[in-house]
Formats: sequence, structure tokens, C-alpha cells
Amino acid sequence: MYYESILLAAGQGRRMGASRNKILLHLLGKPVIVYSLEVFLADPACHHIVLVVQEDEKELMSQIIKRYFFPSSKKKISIVVGGVERQESVYCGLLAVKRLNELVMVHDGARPFVTLAQLKSIYKKASENKAAILGVPVKDTIKKVIAGKVSQTISREELWQIQTPQAFLGKELFEAQQLAKEDDFLGTDDASLMEKYGSREIDLVLGSYDNIKLTTPDDMMMGESILRRRIKQA
Repeated sequence: MYYESILLAAGQGRRMGASRNKILLHLLGKPVIVYSLEVFLADPACHHIVLVVQEDEKELMSQIIKRYFFPSSKKKISIVVGGVERQESVYCGLLAVKRLNELVMVHDGARPFVTLAQLKSIYKKASENKAAILGVPVKDTIKKVIAGKVSQTISREELWQIQTPQAFLGKELFEAQQLAKEDDFLGTDDASLMEKYGSREIDLVLGSYDNIKLTTPDDMMMGESILRRRIKQA
């Protein structure tokens, strides 16, 4: 078994305060999206990448791929246009997947710090159960707040921060997407659709606190710090 990946790069980056898509911003000289592409291309189990982009950035993404990757790598990458919501973009990506009866990993392009070791871990687990996601235990104290008043302190033992990639059998994720469209249900991630419409238990694989999603300018500064540390450790 191998897998195909859907790499989401059709976001807007409004909270980043940038004038363009945040995955096009540069971190230590390279566009954010390049880091994720490098990791997936380095995984022998990944046979195809569906890069989901905005309509007006399709040509620019093609140029980025041409600049940073060899021709042999480009053959593994398909570029498709996404939707308004993340869920719509995943659906557009699924339409471009070559074999839905194999595993599909969905990853946010704004998470450039995923590692090859994490891809291998989630692939191994998903190969067993056909449903696995990355996550890390919550560190902070979590409280339920209603109308500005603290209502309850929630135990952290069962709380995890969920990341991407998330891996599922392609046809099952596609079916869940179709049912969600019929019900007008908008999930917060792919796992939320599988929880509602799927029949499998979803395995949790330990991720990394480095696997952050770049959302605000502060995240970009943290991202540079992560990259510099990795370069120093290499």
C-alpha cells in the first residue's frame, strides 16, 4: 500500500495581516509551501501530491514547483483549484486523487514543519486501521467560559491539540465529504467528518509541538526559530 497526499494551499492569510497567501511568504529564503512539498516528496510511500491552490495563484504555484523541484518530482504533483472553505478544498483535492481505494493524507500547507519521521509514523498506523491523525497533549490549563465567566476547569488528560496530516482511506473520506455536503455540515477538520459519518475508530499518533500552523506574524517568528534550530542540529 502507498498513499497520495492532498496539500492545502488555498488559504487567504487574513489573520497573518499579509497582502498575499501566507504559504507564499518566505521563511529563511523559501516560500512556506516548499517545506511541506520537500517532506512529502522525500517519502517513498507518497506516490502523488495534489496541491490545492487559489485560482489566481495556479500559475505562480507552477513556477514555484519549477524553480524548487526537479522535473522528475514535478510529475508527482498535480495542481487543482480549491474552494472557499477548507472542506471544499479537500473535496476538490479528492477529485484529483488517482486511487481512492488507497490511503490519502490531508495536510495544511501552512504547517511547514512536519517531518518525514511523522509521515512514516502516521502512515504505519493508518496502514493498520485506515484512519489516523497527528496530535499533541494540551499543555495549558483549560477552562470552560460562558459569557465571560469561568464555568468549569476541564481535565487535560483527555485533551489533545490536533494537527495534520490526517490519513484515511480515500473512498471513505470521499463518502464522508459527500454526506457532509448533503447535510450542509461543515467540520473543523477531516477527522470531524469521519467521526460523524465514518465507521472506524480513529487512531491518534503523537506529533510534535514544532508542527505549528502559521496563522499570525508571531507564528512566522517562531517558525524561523524552529528552522534555525533544525539547521544548527543538522
